[in-house]
Amino acid sequence: MIISSATDYREAARRKLPPFLFHYLDGGSGTESTLRANVGDLQDVALRQRVLKGSEKLDLSTEWFGVKHDLPLALAPIGLAGMYARRGEVQAARVAADKNIPFIQSTVSVCPLEEVAQQSAQPLWCQLYVLKDRGFMRHYLERARALGIRTLVFTVDMPVPGARYRDAHSGMSGRHGPLRRALQAMLHPRWALDVGLLGRPHDLGNISAYRGNPTGLADYIGWLAANFDPGIDWADLQWIRDEWQGPMVIKGILDADDARDAKAFGADGIVVSNHGGRQLDGARSSARALRAIADAVKGDMTIFADSGVRTGLDVVRLLALGADGVLIGRAFIYALAVAGEAGVRNLLAIFEKDMRTSMVLTGVKSVCEIGPEILA
Repeated sequence: MIISSATDYREAARRKLPPFLFHYLDGGSGTESTLRANVGDLQDVALRQRVLKGSEKLDLSTEWFGVKHDLPLALAPIGLAGMYARRGEVQAARVAADKNIPFIQSTVSVCPLEEVAQQSAQPLWCQLYVLKDRGFMRHYLERARALGIRTLVFTVDMPVPGARYRDAHSGMSGRHGPLRRALQAMLHPRWALDVGLLGRPHDLGNISAYRGNPTGLADYIGWLAANFDPGIDWADLQWIRDEWQGPMVIKGILDADDARDAKAFGADGIVVSNHGGRQLDGARSSARALRAIADAVKGDMTIFADSGVRTGLDVVRLLALGADGVLIGRAFIYALAVAGEAGVRNLLAIFEKDMRTSMVLTGVKSVCEIGPEILA
């Protein structure tokens, strides 16, 4: 299959992956209305085309928390990324380091923090969920600090797992799941060799490091359901803000009042996100929520956005709507699944080319010039 655009990787990944993995990545909650709105609303954002603005020399760099990055992008925390390519988190982190953008490692990664940090040429960012097991959370934060990780992304929009019906249909969860996954793997030999055989252990590395015994894919859904904490509030999180000395980013903000609460809590940044449409079906898309949130806290904290980002043009759109940076999730995992490290590297090159084209045609010379002025 010819890969000429970032979106081509989705179809290529669908062909290569066992269905249980493709649909776990590709799906959303409920009827997936928010999943569709994330993409559709963002693509509906119109830009002002400008001409003869002398935009030959472009500056795509940006600075977050005192660190300069070459692109206004970060690779989002994606659970089980190591199941999409052999030691997938390691491969993606290498590319991120080469491109001088952050790689944010998920709590529920296959590779533990230590393995990824050891093979990355720059410090990681790490992501943590709100969990009932406070011992795990403390243990995770201690390990992160010991590895020199400064930036914590704290996900707050998953007090309970969303209703992800695709997972039961695909074999990711439900009756006979292990048998169905094994049969699917046999029918996808390239994945079975690269990841199924050579990518072991298939483990939740960070959780196993705490528990002292392997936590495999069969335990994944059950462990998550048992450990998410729907009763937690801002006051319950104060101990984390007190203990974590580096930048803290609150991920999962869709409402301006919640953005103000995050600021009052002491967060250094937020991610405007609906978890990629995987939580509350019917929630607003990130593109629709972003303007009001930017009006409320822009300049007081760093604003990131995700959900629905499929191209470099989408990155420019979110920056114009008020984001200071953009997290890409599904897009880079599709590429990782297709071609590993080389796929992610090519995807980022396509994103950068898209951004440069969009900047020239909207008449801006640097990321800091992208704002509501370029919206039609």
